Amino acid sequence: MRHILSIDQGTSSSRAIIFDENGAVISLSQKPVELFYPQDGWVEQDPMELVGNTVDVIKDVLAKDADVTNSIAVAGITNQRETVIVWDRETGVPIYNAIVWQDRRTSDFCATLRRDNVEDMVRNKSGLLLDPYFSATKVRWILENVSGSRNRAEKGELLFGTVDCYLLWHLTGGRVHATDATNASRTMLYNISTHEWDDELLELFSVPKAMLPKVMDNIAGFGQFDSDIFGLNLIIGAMVGDQQAALVGQGCTDSAMVKATYGTGCFMLMNIGDKPVISKNKLLTTIGLSVDGKVFYALEGSIFNAGTAIQFLRDNLGFIDDVSDSEELALSVPDNGGVYFVPAFTGLGAPQWKPTARAVICGLGRDSTIAHIVRAALEAQAYQTRDLIDIMMADSGESIDELRIDGGLANNEFMCQFLSDQLGTVITIPRVLEATAWGAAVLAGVQAGIFASIDEAALNWKFARKYTPSANKSDIDAKYALWKKAVEKTY
Repeated sequence: MRHILSIDQGTSSSRAIIFDENGAVISLSQKPVELFYPQDGWVEQDPMELVGNTVDVIKDVLAKDADVTNSIAVAGITNQRETVIVWDRETGVPIYNAIVWQDRRTSDFCATLRRDNVEDMVRNKSGLLLDPYFSATKVRWILENVSGSRNRAEKGELLFGTVDCYLLWHLTGGRVHATDATNASRTMLYNISTHEWDDELLELFSVPKAMLPKVMDNIAGFGQFDSDIFGLNLIIGAMVGDQQAALVGQGCTDSAMVKATYGTGCFMLMNIGDKPVISKNKLLTTIGLSVDGKVFYALEGSIFNAGTAIQFLRDNLGFIDDVSDSEELALSVPDNGGVYFVPAFTGLGAPQWKPTARAVICGLGRDSTIAHIVRAALEAQAYQTRDLIDIMMADSGESIDELRIDGGLANNEFMCQFLSDQLGTVITIPRVLEATAWGAAVLAGVQAGIFASIDEAALNWKFARKYTPSANKSDIDAKYALWKKAVEKTY
């Protein structure tokens, strides 16, 4: 039995997981990552903490069982996307904190570009909308606001990358500056049709080409672990953005298959095959995967706050002691009591794209309780997803009869059933719930010859639980209409 090391650097934690060939978790190590909020709408992380935590969890799983460690054939990396880091080419030291994908500080600049009527050009080239969510405006902000950085970047003294790229640089001892096609496609600097950094986009966002990484297929020899750090020369055989990794981990290798991952945010992706489709309804067109120079694309709906709603109830309001308590509280009341919770803490993503929106809890009455608010937070996940699924079907021309979901909230049976009822769709939960990490492992496993192909690995996908719609449609539609009114109160 050969094993695969999957490195999953997310927004809230860094994790290392060793899988066997069947997707069973042999060992796992996880460390939380701190988020900083210097101003309203600003979200940052310490890049050195991201690296340090990642190194720690890798060392931890490698130390648990020598026989398993000796049988690891390859490693794969998956990561939070769009988060930006700029660092010194020689030392690897960042010149500023990582600006996280949730950050809204460049909203005004995006609005200026929209007034300049360049959004169609940006969208046709990158598949993305002009929004502070993506990397381009973040790296521009760093170069505009860190003294001397633009001059240094133009001279080639500074490097830019998303989290995957920064991890790779450090894990290989500074030998490799590269990213993969899925992460590149989230920067708003990469042309998803020509498959190269786009000079017109680089000029628009004032990003020097000298600081950009090489773009590689998702399955490739990305380099070797620095043996001085880890004591072994393990090959890194795959890199992939977290949501595309989950698409692979959920076995969505055929056109029109859809998955949604409920983590910090919620991201729903539909495999649309080898031709990019530009959405008419404010969805994103992104690279789903690039293998052997062949690309398949995905339509994506991005929800910025999903699990954060439940964390907010725990950490900020003290309504629950643990995230798992939310299900029992939600079921303790017969309905939401007219309460709606729109968790727009860092703006609204698709389909509204309102970066200045803020969260609201509305419909409170004298008889409202903590249970009603907690239930409303869980119901919000289904409403937000319904916001996306109808327009995804309209853009793709495909019906969605099954939605494969993963992430922390997939453990919440109340949420899963309510989601099925709202969407009128079968919801399936995979046997391998660690779908993101497993997706990176599958890709690395193909590189190492453990799997003959991604399709072969997808054939082993099995569901652990299934939910089917059971609620009255008129009641469901009435609740959704009230949700849409609540959303209007956020901006």
